[in-house]
Amino acid sequence: MDKSRLKALRNLSISAEQRSVMLDGRHVTYTLKRSSKRRSIGLRIDDRGLTVNMPLKASEHWLHEVLQDRANWVVDKLDEWQSQASEKLSWTDGDIIPYLGEILTLRVGPFPKTLQHVGEELRVRDEGSASRIEKRVSAWYRQQALPLFVARAEHYAPMLDVKPDSIKLTTAKTRWGSCTTQGEVRLNVQLIKLPHYLIDYVIVHELAHLREMNHSAAFWRVVGIACPDYARLRSELKAVILG
Repeated sequence: MDKSRLKALRNLSISAEQRSVMLDGRHVTYTLKRSSKRRSIGLRIDDRGLTVNMPLKASEHWLHEVLQDRANWVVDKLDEWQSQASEKLSWTDGDIIPYLGEILTLRVGPFPKTLQHVGEELRVRDEGSASRIEKRVSAWYRQQALPLFVARAEHYAPMLDVKPDSIKLTTAKTRWGSCTTQGEVRLNVQLIKLPHYLIDYVIVHELAHLREMNHSAAFWRVVGIACPDYARLRSELKAVILG
């Protein structure tokens, strides 16, 4: 290949990176792709979340303006995809699996490992049964959830001057978390589907109950030590359907 053609191909290359931004009061993770072929900034939302395509040398200011102008549209469309994922989950190849505020594509096939998280895919060995695949994924959720929740609780407990007796998972249908007078903090495994900042909020909320077993002004002051924007986080969490 001659040098001029190689240079042309390099100029047409696309670079990608993962970013996050606050849109309409929500942290949104997105994939940014820059290309010398583009002349404008385009937004696309699909089963993998938000992708932003922009010119190679476009300014950060322009990117910020476009994202903020389309903030409501982005959040609405992401909610639609999340709702569709919850309603249509059939535990077959191509299903959408929510994980830590992002979206994984379920791949079912003759994989060497029973289950493996690879990039934006959750690969599960095909064993001829949708119910078995569901059990595999549910077990994987639990495996990811407990160590993460324990680590985040250990991070926030010293800030709030508390020491939980234990951190346990729950599958409650109506509560994201709870705390007993004996110091046991229970966290819903479904939290693993939400963004890190909402997981942290729920953990802080339950840890705060180790000091105030109520929802008084004193309780919210404790929450505010670690989550000063707790009112926004609480409002956002209320909009999430626990399922």
